[in-house]
Amino acid sequence: MRIITGSARGIPLKTLEGERTRPTAEKVKEAIFSAIQFDLEERSFLDLFAGSGQMGLEALSRGARRATFIDESREAMEIVKANAKKTGFFDASHFLVSDYRNYLRKARGGERFDVVFIDPPYAECIALDAACRVIEAHLAKYGTLFILESEDDVLADERFPEALFEVVKAKKYGRTFVHILRYIGEEDEA
Repeated sequence: MRIITGSARGIPLKTLEGERTRPTAEKVKEAIFSAIQFDLEERSFLDLFAGSGQMGLEALSRGARRATFIDESREAMEIVKANAKKTGFFDASHFLVSDYRNYLRKARGGERFDVVFIDPPYAECIALDAACRVIEAHLAKYGTLFILESEDDVLADERFPEALFEVVKAKKYGRTFVHILRYIGEEDEA
């Protein structure tokens, strides 16, 4: 696993051993960043289930201004911090060990992010729930990009709030669904 391109191109990243943390496959990561490449410069990036931090660090390498990494595992967060130091992005990063629900409850009304990456453990099937909670916590603004990586086709979920999202891209890679959605909620929320 490595940074694909940008200022930290080619730097290898550590990952946590075991089944709980599953890094995004390089093919999937490339497809995601190709789709959002013009939406990163000087933007804020939320990596809600950070794991190794590779997605937030890739965003920083490609010009994002700041990345916030959230993960409930202390061991995972230590890996994220080590990777942030190795890539030179430690100062542009904010780290918090927390369950996503607790983080969103406590951060309510705080910084509004430009890009939100959500890749929870597949078995939990909570990508759509997490995206809706980010909106409920007022951490998204009109135009925020949501990237959901999961085993579920969130567009087929009866709870999918069509009025809140414009579908930018929806594609399946093996067992992985990637949905890139633009938040189009109330414009006066911006």
